[in-house]
Amino acid sequence: MTKPHTTFTCAVDGGELTAAIWEPESEPRGTILLIHGITASHMSWPLIAAAFPDCRVIAPDLRGRGASRDLPAPFGMPQHAQDMNALLAATGTDSALVVGHSMGAFVAATLAAQYPERVSSLLLIDGGLPIPAPEGVSMEDLPQVILGPAVDRLSMTFADRESYQEFWRVHPAFADNFTEAIRDYVDYDLVGTAPELHPASNLAAVSFDALQLSGDTDYLAGLRGLTMPVHFVRAPRGLLNQVPALYSPEECDRWRSELPHVTFSEAADVNHYTITLTQRGADGVAGVIAEILANQPREVRA
Repeated sequence: MTKPHTTFTCAVDGGELTAAIWEPESEPRGTILLIHGITASHMSWPLIAAAFPDCRVIAPDLRGRGASRDLPAPFGMPQHAQDMNALLAATGTDSALVVGHSMGAFVAATLAAQYPERVSSLLLIDGGLPIPAPEGVSMEDLPQVILGPAVDRLSMTFADRESYQEFWRVHPAFADNFTEAIRDYVDYDLVGTAPELHPASNLAAVSFDALQLSGDTDYLAGLRGLTMPVHFVRAPRGLLNQVPALYSPEECDRWRSELPHVTFSEAADVNHYTITLTQRGADGVAGVIAEILANQPREVRA
């Protein structure tokens, strides 16, 4: 059983951002901020949050996603980082261990670069390292090339909840692995009125944000200049459970030499989705988080 959570809103530019919070029963050991991927929501995180009953865990629905889907532009990593800073301020959080998955890792790294006092340690899960556009691909086509079916899904409609669940049941990432956590993630993502139900993420937000995953000069400079502990965990399979994954071992080797301050590791037998949405993946990520917490100075835990 996962640890129960509540949702709340906080003021950001243009409206209210929705976030989930898991509160411990006693004084928290520290705060963990979990930032989801490009078409996801806070429902990426219940399995990982459950591993830290002694911590306060906060997980937003990013601008343009989930219950924050109606927040307006601008989008992009600097705006998301500004929203995360506002979220931490609203919850009275001076400093947190910040974890980002996929695009959320780019948000987390931008937050760490722009507001370093807010981030005690940084964990990038299968994201946050620039993904260069393939040769010959225009910026206009980049979102489709990087995200493929994830972008196509945002333009689809579904007659009922069961239809959307079935869409995900046959998804290559979840073959023979459609768990309760995945069902809850899928159900939360569906909004609108039957028979015209649709995914919650704003296609304009997703398309704009995807253009920043190749990492511009300012982003890379910020990543190179981070002074807090930084960890990166690679998923060995990609969005469609395929090999090559989003990051190849060779790419990680190159980044390891370019970013000597980053600690690299690899998750076992997961893909880009199941690294957070299955117990195997969550246990692996939680193990890395636990190690980071154990090595943090005592003053950033309170």
